[in-house]
Amino acid sequence: MNADVPRSPRVLYSFPHKLGAGRICWTAWQQALGLHEAGAEVTAIVGCSVKEAPAGMRLKTTLAAGRLRLPYSVLGIRRSCALHDFRTARWLDAHWREVDIVHAWPLGGLRTIQVARRRGIPVVFERQNCHTAYAYRVVDEECRRLGVELPPGYEHTFDPVWLEHELKEYESADFLLCPSDFVRKTFIDAGFPAAKLLRHRYGYDSTRITPGNQDPGAGRPLVMLYAGLCSPRKGLHFALEAWFASEASKTGRFLVCGDFAEPYRRHLDPLLSRPGVEVLGHRPDLPELMKQADLFVLPSIEEGSALVTYEARGAGCVLLVSDAAGAVCEADVDSFVHPAGDVDRLTRQIDAAHHDRSLLASMRRRSIDGLPDLTWKSAGILLADVYQEAIRRHREKPSIPRKSAGFGSETALT
Repeated sequence: MNADVPRSPRVLYSFPHKLGAGRICWTAWQQALGLHEAGAEVTAIVGCSVKEAPAGMRLKTTLAAGRLRLPYSVLGIRRSCALHDFRTARWLDAHWREVDIVHAWPLGGLRTIQVARRRGIPVVFERQNCHTAYAYRVVDEECRRLGVELPPGYEHTFDPVWLEHELKEYESADFLLCPSDFVRKTFIDAGFPAAKLLRHRYGYDSTRITPGNQDPGAGRPLVMLYAGLCSPRKGLHFALEAWFASEASKTGRFLVCGDFAEPYRRHLDPLLSRPGVEVLGHRPDLPELMKQADLFVLPSIEEGSALVTYEARGAGCVLLVSDAAGAVCEADVDSFVHPAGDVDRLTRQIDAAHHDRSLLASMRRRSIDGLPDLTWKSAGILLADVYQEAIRRHREKPSIPRKSAGFGSETALT
């Protein structure tokens, strides 16, 4: 390793939302914690937090002071993220000598990125999903095909202002962090150079989720589980079509967990009301429910790297996913993978699991054998290594004049 590259990088981790809450907020918390455990010196500057930082990690908030919080609903998500970005950029401009690398998240990073570039600090930018323009397009096409109109503001409903801002962040950052090969491909297809795209991954909490005692023995009804937001982009309609086209549906159970977009729910009602499908809504005990399932299905048309796929593997489910789900798995070895939207292939895979229980059992064993590489601890070690690679590449680049970001040194956050 280059002697100039720190073994324990000093990281400014900038996250504009509520650290430790659900979905991406949980991802950000586990990333920061994993980095800290991997030996990185982490300064996490976040909108607010529901977690206490461990000893040795600095945690600062931009939208909260003590118990007082500025609700995101007051300013709106965009203005809240912009305020976070403004305050984080000020902190960085005052403390840039304490930072080796900046890790920024969408909507809250543009000013911070500009300061980092002026100060000669490399920036990695989280891409928790695929290229946003691609996501907008494929979700719109699928909604039109289904005849489903999602409500304004629903996830991946086209927003030109949001898209323009993210495109600026993509271009300004030195590197984009891609949690799956699918995400990376959407950026390659959009014209981004491969050298700008760094692969990392997410994980699951192995202290909270452990494999169940699923018995794939012949003669037992097959249990398939879907969990996640029930929207067109997640492809639940493909799973329902394939389930009822399969032999497994005659005796098996298909468990559906998650909240629905109401227009999508109305579209799916004829299938959801058929025997064999159990609509369970939001489940706080999802890890325990996973332990009752043989297969976990996620036939997304676009995705980043769904955390629920890591958790399903951790609970002992065999993955049955599309190639756009971003799942960390090996097709036909420890999982079933189908081309996104290919209902015929998905049907055949359900039937293969139903009829050949020895195949299902061997896939499950191999899936469980790979779990040590899928923990958040493992992900933190990998991300720290990715930082070191980013720092090395950044220092080897020819010197490029940078325009001033327009910020002077300011007082740091308290």
